[in-house]
Amino acid sequence: MGWTVLLLLVLAATGAILFWLKSPGTVPPLRDASGALIPGSISERVTVDIGGVPQGMIVESADPSNPVLLFLHGGPGMPEYFLRTTHPTGLEQDFTLVWWEQRGAGLSWSPDLDQGELTIDRLMRATIEVADYLRERFDQDRILLVGHSWGSFLGLQVAARAPERFTTYVGMAQVAHQPRSEIMAREVMIAAYRTRGDTRMVRRLEAAPVSMEDGMSNAYLRLRDTATHRLGGGTTRDMASVITGVFLPVMRLPVYTTNEKIGLWRGKAWSRAILWQDVLHTDLTALVHRFEIPVHFFIGAHDLTAMPALSRELFDRIEAPEKHYHVFENSAHSPIFEEPEKARTILRGIVSENRSDGPHRGRQ
Repeated sequence: MGWTVLLLLVLAATGAILFWLKSPGTVPPLRDASGALIPGSISERVTVDIGGVPQGMIVESADPSNPVLLFLHGGPGMPEYFLRTTHPTGLEQDFTLVWWEQRGAGLSWSPDLDQGELTIDRLMRATIEVADYLRERFDQDRILLVGHSWGSFLGLQVAARAPERFTTYVGMAQVAHQPRSEIMAREVMIAAYRTRGDTRMVRRLEAAPVSMEDGMSNAYLRLRDTATHRLGGGTTRDMASVITGVFLPVMRLPVYTTNEKIGLWRGKAWSRAILWQDVLHTDLTALVHRFEIPVHFFIGAHDLTAMPALSRELFDRIEAPEKHYHVFENSAHSPIFEEPEKARTILRGIVSENRSDGPHRGRQ
């Protein structure tokens, strides 16, 4: 065996050991600005039976008496706790922040799951069940619901179905009608790359059709992430690629064991294969109109995943006791993570308004 091969084997083994050691499956405790542990704070993984299936969530709060914020991640099937490490929000200081990982995703993935049981309706009912668990555990009559991307597709419908459980609904990168969004995004990208003089990317996009009749071609699906991220219109404006911006941060997380990290990617592929066609065939602008609670949209001006023009169209059709459309000028698909101070200010204002409307502590 040559020295080069031996060295590579040693490096690979060392990397595997370090990777394993960094995967204890524990949530780091919350600390203040000086690095000291925050007294009375919580930072934990929780497994709860939801709809007869064990489902995981990460709960973080500097003060567990703070209002509960239930975060619905994107995907389908893509937990977003990793963004907390690359783009910290500070929301755990103001809220009891709950990162629920939906059936078939992340901590809630299992190879024993029945794909026939993974439906939009079941996920909506599961969201309500999770909300009830949190309301009971933290003794709050209503909680704040935040949905991101696919989570906004789910959350908007849940907010309309079960308003009595929530103070407010916030849709970040609110999905409206994804086929139309993809068609619009492709046209915007072709124009942007033409302006840049990137004729190769223009040719590739022109050879990757998207249409209402035939959907997204395989060529477009292969190119989509690269094309959006190069223009700063992907998950975040500063994310260069899915590998460096998503895959590597996930693999560095200590909150998942090594097997759970592998399961996370398996769950993402499994969930998307089952649910994506339902998303493509659902036009929320024709489906959901009336709400009994306040509705806020957080929209990144540079988003090429859920086009802002369509979220605006959906917003304009909504009837709610109060509604607000917030544009984040320096954001793409994830405003809460990209402009956290602005998002925290708005969310704290929402909480203040809820409290001025009357107490929401204590379940009724």
